Amino acid sequence: MPVPDQRDPGLTCSLLQGWLRERLPQAHDLIVTGLRTPSGGFSGETLLFDAEWDERGNRERLPLVVRVAPTAYQLFPEPRFADQCRVMRILAAETSLPVPAVRWFEADPEPLGASFVVMDQVAGQVPGDVPTYHQDGWLVEASPADRARLWWGAVDALAQVHRLDVDALGLGFVDRPEFGRTGVDQQLGYYERFLEWAGAGELADARRALAWLRANRPDETGPLRLLWGDARIGNVIFRDFEPRALLDWEMVTLGQPEVDLAWFLYFDRHHSEGYETPRLAGFPSREETVARYERLLGRPMRDLAYYEVLAALRFAVIMARLGVLFMQVGWMPLGSDYPTTNTAARLLRVILEQRC
Repeated sequence: MPVPDQRDPGLTCSLLQGWLRERLPQAHDLIVTGLRTPSGGFSGETLLFDAEWDERGNRERLPLVVRVAPTAYQLFPEPRFADQCRVMRILAAETSLPVPAVRWFEADPEPLGASFVVMDQVAGQVPGDVPTYHQDGWLVEASPADRARLWWGAVDALAQVHRLDVDALGLGFVDRPEFGRTGVDQQLGYYERFLEWAGAGELADARRALAWLRANRPDETGPLRLLWGDARIGNVIFRDFEPRALLDWEMVTLGQPEVDLAWFLYFDRHHSEGYETPRLAGFPSREETVARYERLLGRPMRDLAYYEVLAALRFAVIMARLGVLFMQVGWMPLGSDYPTTNTAARLLRVILEQRC
């Protein structure tokens, strides 16, 4: 579900028109039309619209998307809005990864009340979260062969992320040394901070998971790679069952590829088992996915079960914070037990019983 409405549509169109006219001085009679908010997402405001103008005797039309930095409804303790925009700009310019083209980044909060980024819209479809793609939507209607094609396309794109040369691309700025020395240490430090900040109460299962993860931390000997952070098919725009855009880089960091792969696998499990729904036929198994990933990276996946516990902890903390936000906006009554009874919290308990 989207961030609650915060803007007057007419005023927003006017503000965007004025801002765009400064950046497109050759555009005459520029107007903003079709302003709308897509479904899904609570960590930042997203606006879709078309910019239309006259140029050299032709009427031009450019579909654009604006992502506004979170202000009133903050899902993460330290949003890294500028960093994710910078990452996307580098990836779009310097790699063959399918990411939306970044047109402009505006650091000044004056036009829209917060910094924002303007990107090209990418046509296609995104697998749903609520209801999940295993329950309803266009993937339910797809053939098993097309589901497999979609899955493998996303897996291949993720492996492409993990093969990038971090130093050559100048991506070291996404490292988080304030939370730990490197890799998983930073993940554990960050989510310990997140737990304290979330305002969701004790969250005993999350604390148990964090303690287990600290006690069983693996030795990470591989080179640090760029991690997408929120690597899942629900953050990919597909067209003809092929990935056209990798979205939502707000959790980007450095670490071992296993972190992203575990999150990718965990999320599909959450969207099926977490909702007591069978996986759709055609989606490859965990074992098939891991085997292909090992071929793509040319090495075995190490300690993947550990990183799947980490994935379960991460999403349980995020969902607990989301419950707090739901109560703040009046979508749930104050005092709701949602932070400890949501699907991620329940699946974390199952995984702890199985692995810990």
